[in-house]
Amino acid sequence: MSELAVAEIKHTHWDSNVYEPSDDTFLLVDVLQGYARKWESSKPRCCLELGCGSGFVITSLALLLRQLSTPVRAQLLAIDHSPAAAEATARTLRSHQVEDVEVVITSLFGPLLERLQGCVDVLLFNPPYVPTPDEEVERGGIASAWAGGWKGRRVIDRVLPLLPKLLSPSGELFMVTVTENEPQGIIDEMKVHGFQGRIAGQRQADEETLSIVHLWREASST
Repeated sequence: MSELAVAEIKHTHWDSNVYEPSDDTFLLVDVLQGYARKWESSKPRCCLELGCGSGFVITSLALLLRQLSTPVRAQLLAIDHSPAAAEATARTLRSHQVEDVEVVITSLFGPLLERLQGCVDVLLFNPPYVPTPDEEVERGGIASAWAGGWKGRRVIDRVLPLLPKLLSPSGELFMVTVTENEPQGIIDEMKVHGFQGRIAGQRQADEETLSIVHLWREASST
């Protein structure tokens, strides 16, 4: 069975104000590439990337869904608080001839939260996970793409409580973490809210150990 293609770096756009695709980006896409054929049966209807940056991940997801033996036609959303990131994502999508992704500029889910409740089947999130002083989280600019505050969890801990209402009954999250974020602890914490989880992928990158946390509702299957 041939490997499904993902976005190409040569057609991906970013600048000094936008997070450049790196090891964490590539690990997340590798996990999605290996998992994608399971969506042939689950047929997600709404897929969303929170913090789309350069657009490499959401473009890859759109391409993966398109290549399945029974192509999945889902509503695709890419969200970022940065206008520069939104523009980079739009350019990356155009460079890959992907036209069915809505790019939205807002902080976290913003006004979309009510509209999306119970609807998101696939949520992708490469959060600002680097442990920093808390004040760096609010600095803005490119620092907001990586500064995560205490344990690198300031933004992560704002998103996790939203999952029970945001995700559909078969909804799942794929999220990048590092060791300091306590990825297994995140999985254990979410069990109380009716989620199962696993470490879907792991990679050493310089001094960081990157892990992809995959969460899904107990009633659904992976």
